[in-house]
Amino acid sequence: MNGPGDVGGWFRTAAEPGVATRVTAWTPGQDGFGIVSPDGDVARAFTALNSQPTMVLTGAGMSTDSGLPDYRGRDAVPRTPMTLQEFMGSHVSRQRYWARSTIGWRSFGRAEPNSAHRELASLASLIPIRGIVTQNVDSLHQRAGSDPVIDLHGTLDTVVCLGCGRRSARSGLQEALLEINPSFAGRIDELAEQVRTAPDGDAEVDTTSAFAYPGCEECGGMLKPDVVFFGENTRREVVAAANQLLDSCTVLLVLGTSLSVMSGLRFVRRAAKEGRTVIIANDGATRGDELATERLYGRLAPLLSRWTDLARGLDSRDAPPTP
Repeated sequence: MNGPGDVGGWFRTAAEPGVATRVTAWTPGQDGFGIVSPDGDVARAFTALNSQPTMVLTGAGMSTDSGLPDYRGRDAVPRTPMTLQEFMGSHVSRQRYWARSTIGWRSFGRAEPNSAHRELASLASLIPIRGIVTQNVDSLHQRAGSDPVIDLHGTLDTVVCLGCGRRSARSGLQEALLEINPSFAGRIDELAEQVRTAPDGDAEVDTTSAFAYPGCEECGGMLKPDVVFFGENTRREVVAAANQLLDSCTVLLVLGTSLSVMSGLRFVRRAAKEGRTVIIANDGATRGDELATERLYGRLAPLLSRWTDLARGLDSRDAPPTP
């Protein structure tokens, strides 16, 4: 029987013949949640940031205050995201993906940068932050004004054709999906009441068996969100760009990720091995904690705000209240 938060059970598996059994990934458990690092630790970490070129690596914890829940936080609902093998190998799986995505896009597409995104963009204008590498696919760093940003896992606002390589806007595909599924479109408000949006824009819906999805307008090929699926390798040129950014920095600042997947953890391991300062800030345990030079706990927006005040020569504890 499906759990109350897994309508239809779509997040568990595509349940198609030949789909490989998934291996359980590292999970952070419940350690570290609710802890807030003392001001001395925050100030000591800022000293390193303020004096050395820094690369920032971010994860889903940056976007939770924008209404996009994470996979492994304290309140995260257990989910099994669709793999590339499932998406590519099964029409039923693609029906499920695009139906979920059609509902999830309503919330995902409306998400706005939160104070953590804005504070990080402000901080980067004050101290030598060379760039951001993000595991998120929401483009909220860019919309908050950060630059440069390397999207390690791609972005959901773009769709790519696997036949001819043509890229197009996800917003345009949304219109097409609703047009060719009128009964689904007519229930979208009702279905929206049933969903809880996942970090990749998927959502839980009660049926997908009749859902239709279009092919590429140019060649009729299979369309895929321009993101890295579970079971898919990060593009080499993207990893190379991230490594080049790290080459130019002596500090790696990690924000809002448990580092559960290797695509992000590799940079922490490399930075530590090469003697760089590694500062990890996350509300909960991470897979890279033992490699951290400085380990900070607590919500990201207040932490980044404190660093911004320090960079401006202010003390937020003594500043007058905002009118």
